[in-house]
Amino acid sequence: MSRRNAEELIRQGRVTIDGRVARLGDRGDPAKIVVAIDGVPIPTMPDLVYVLLNKPEAVISTVHDPEGRPTVVDMVELPTRLYPVGRLDAGSTGLLLMTNDGTLANLVTHPRYGIEKTYVALVSGTPGKDVLGSLVAGVTLDDGVARATRARVLGRHKDRTRLEVVMTEGRKREVRRMLDAVGFPVSALTRVAIGPLADRKLEPGSWRYLTPEEVQRLYTAAGATWQDAPVMMKDEE
Repeated sequence: MSRRNAEELIRQGRVTIDGRVARLGDRGDPAKIVVAIDGVPIPTMPDLVYVLLNKPEAVISTVHDPEGRPTVVDMVELPTRLYPVGRLDAGSTGLLLMTNDGTLANLVTHPRYGIEKTYVALVSGTPGKDVLGSLVAGVTLDDGVARATRARVLGRHKDRTRLEVVMTEGRKREVRRMLDAVGFPVSALTRVAIGPLADRKLEPGSWRYLTPEEVQRLYTAAGATWQDAPVMMKDEE
């Protein structure tokens, strides 16, 4: 979060500290006070960092790659060690959340919390309603049945089709494997949203900090509230 964003929220009267409306210059122990935006508690520990990265192709979604390939951690050069939340395979592009907040990472990645990830896939051919229905009903893969929450056609051009596929799981190459299984291999795949997070202006290879409101919306989307200190992520995780 940036100081400018936080100050603007305070000026609007939307921030409270321990139940009272915050004022510019207010201070307190982040480990003891409860800060809320529009009545919803948010993380206040100063060591927490939240970044949204638009991952380009050929970059690996991991902290370290034994083959020496560039990783998403290499792209976000900050003093604080951040960790990718979920994955995008090397050939896929799009939005990736990076943070050291283990609590939020679990909320975003675990299917039971229902955080949707929205993908746009480019496939050859013209999949019909039966194919879209199969994606939602469930496709049998070698590691179990995979289901999309929603699937729809965004557009067609000549012999290619752009599909929107919404998932709550994040198994390895899951969207690609699903579409391959129904006869429509993917030639390009981009993640365009993580729950309520989307940013069409963020260029490939660029990143930015999340605003306090965006962090709040992620917690809310998972049906969670900020009550305890987060589980800080470590290298061994």
